[in-house]
Amino acid sequence: MRPINVLGMCSYTHDSAAALIADGKLIGFAEEERLSGIKHDRSYPARAIDWLLAEADLTPTDIDIVAYNFRPNLYLRALRGAAGHLTRSATRRRALPRARSFARVAANTRTRLGLLADQFPNAAVQPVLHHRAHGLYAFAASGYEDAAVLVVDSLGETQTTTIGHARRNGDGCAYRIVQALHDPASLGYVYGAVTEHLGWRRGDEEGTVMALAALGDPERFRSLFAQAIRLADDGFVLDPRLVGLRVLSSRYPRLTPAFTALTCPPRHPDEEIAPVHADLAAALQERTEQAMLHLARLARDRTGVRLLCVGGGVAMNCVSIGEIIESGWFDEVAVPPAPGDSGTAMGAAAAVYLDGHGHLPEGLANACYLGPNFPELHLKPEPRPGMTARRLDHPAEFVARHLVDGHIVGLFHGALEAGPRALGHRSILASPLEPDVADRLNAKVKFREPFRPFAPVVLADHAADYFTLGQDSPFMSVAAPVTDLARQTIPSVVHVNGTARVQTLAPRDNPLLADILVAFTRITGVPVLINTSLNIKGKPICGTPDMALDCLTESGLDALLIEDWWVTAS
Repeated sequence: MRPINVLGMCSYTHDSAAALIADGKLIGFAEEERLSGIKHDRSYPARAIDWLLAEADLTPTDIDIVAYNFRPNLYLRALRGAAGHLTRSATRRRALPRARSFARVAANTRTRLGLLADQFPNAAVQPVLHHRAHGLYAFAASGYEDAAVLVVDSLGETQTTTIGHARRNGDGCAYRIVQALHDPASLGYVYGAVTEHLGWRRGDEEGTVMALAALGDPERFRSLFAQAIRLADDGFVLDPRLVGLRVLSSRYPRLTPAFTALTCPPRHPDEEIAPVHADLAAALQERTEQAMLHLARLARDRTGVRLLCVGGGVAMNCVSIGEIIESGWFDEVAVPPAPGDSGTAMGAAAAVYLDGHGHLPEGLANACYLGPNFPELHLKPEPRPGMTARRLDHPAEFVARHLVDGHIVGLFHGALEAGPRALGHRSILASPLEPDVADRLNAKVKFREPFRPFAPVVLADHAADYFTLGQDSPFMSVAAPVTDLARQTIPSVVHVNGTARVQTLAPRDNPLLADILVAFTRITGVPVLINTSLNIKGKPICGTPDMALDCLTESGLDALLIEDWWVTAS
């Protein structure tokens, strides 16, 4: 069978992205927001596709299959439960609007498939089960041979949680879903609902709620969430008296008046954060961790495998991932760099390729630097009014010395990262030894809430001295407890709950950042830096040089290393 060109796509929904497989290899992956500057861009990923086709020297007519990350007809499964919802008082008023909304989304998704067919005249457009796309990507990215796969998100067609078993058989690969939960049982739905209730954007700022949780006391609302999210032998169920039956329309709030009466009124984004808000976040986070642990144990029991891959939006809850690792139920837990919906562009393409060839494409395992790069970038001495740029011969040593002096430096080099975490190619670096560095970063650089923590990046050989990880964390996916040494020397990266979301760095994965860390260690004796994303609140990670220069202009960065150009603004 001749190699086929497969274009995987997440499009017309949040976190638009594209991935290309050609000649049996992943050519690249890019999220549209990183190129358009529109956070969670939901448009057709034209910029990402143009870049991918140029990388492979292809045109739209060369694409054989477009793999889309949803199967439209499966939304109609939600109609089967309409009669049952009509018979219950808590769901009766939403039963028919819910059925109509799922039917409407099914029709809209079929229309989207037609739009994609128009863009690629020689291609077959093949829809892929959403959770299969999540699960296959998580497994392929892990590099494992045999693993349980847990996918937890808000909604994929009607599935919300799946347990899969993936195994490589020689050159082949098999993946099957062994258990599935369907809407309305959805952890992602509840977490997004409470995020919105607390005044932040659902689908975007759940991480802020996770950070706030460390400041609260879960006891206040513990029994409420035990009722709202009830664990069961086969997973969990939601109480519709507290969490409204999902209708795919913004006109239907996710939380009920009963939930509000038992907790607090919805918080306006500009309203001061009160103890009740922190307590509500703490109880939500605690119950989420309990549910994720329960699901992880089910995954182990259903598959009998001691390696676990976790995908879906809830996989970005790094505290829950840390709890699963600490449980000891698995020898290792892997979360891919792009566990949310954007990563399903890679998963959908991999699924179609697997179906046609019997094995997974190359280039997915342990890969995160998959997007556009700019190796030939040349800057003028004054790239923008008020900016100066000069080329460095030894950038690692130069940057390290500026970090030692307390400067906050943006880093833009190499291929763009996949996923929500800056992994050293589109990062902001700072010394964790500066006593006020977290306050400076939140107030003057990122413009975000003062309680938000900052993640450390550490040379992998030294990680155990500062963090009790138990395994590598190359994609910054795990919140791990810190050691006494970390508390004493780098308290700026330790969150209130005594954890840090760690990135462990092997020099082969990012030589420049490793060289910066080595130079910083030689001067200070500490092999740890603060690593946060190159963006300000409300904007996506900078994917282009112009976006990086905008970030320097709009934030309190002291300087920007863009490829080997050192840029400062007066």
